[in-house]
Amino acid sequence: MPAERLTVFIVDDDPSIRDSLALMLGIAGYRTSLFADAEAFLAACGPGLSGCLVADLRLPGKSGLELQAELLARGVRLPVVIITAHGDVPAARAAFHAQAVDFLEKPFDQKQLCGAIDAAFAIEEKRIEREETRRADGEMLARLTPREREVLDAVAQGLHAKEIAAALRISPRTVEVHKTRIMEKLGARNVAELVRFSLAGSGGR
Repeated sequence: MPAERLTVFIVDDDPSIRDSLALMLGIAGYRTSLFADAEAFLAACGPGLSGCLVADLRLPGKSGLELQAELLARGVRLPVVIITAHGDVPAARAAFHAQAVDFLEKPFDQKQLCGAIDAAFAIEEKRIEREETRRADGEMLARLTPREREVLDAVAQGLHAKEIAAALRISPRTVEVHKTRIMEKLGARNVAELVRFSLAGSGGR
């Protein structure tokens, strides 16, 4: 079954195509949301959207490729599938260059479309998982004191207790105490996991 928390956002100016795609995908178990043009989708597009975008190449106003470029410019990493009745090599190259998951020429069958959507959903699930991990890491890092953050970053740089102690002007014993508390607060099992937390923290600062 398709991922329950993900939505297929369909952007096509032809009402009959929008409705037929929604019916086809609905029967297959996908949740859909329909838009007549790129501008309508962009107006509804926010950070909470998750799923994939199925956009027609030729649209009134912004084209499917221009919509794809606008999403990238906004930092929206929604996977994109381009569909078209007017496919050509330059358009396909442009779509894939902008990280499209697939480029389907009409008429395509349900198997082709569902395969492209499932590939897009797999990418989206991984993105969501990474974001959830970063968010959880950030919440745990917030439990550390400023001194513990300093010790964590020093450990992640590969410094030993004596080196950290000298840099922070504390005793090696105090460094070890901080390190123990850090590992307890973060639920870290080894230094490699401390390095991951430190990198997550530096990316968020």
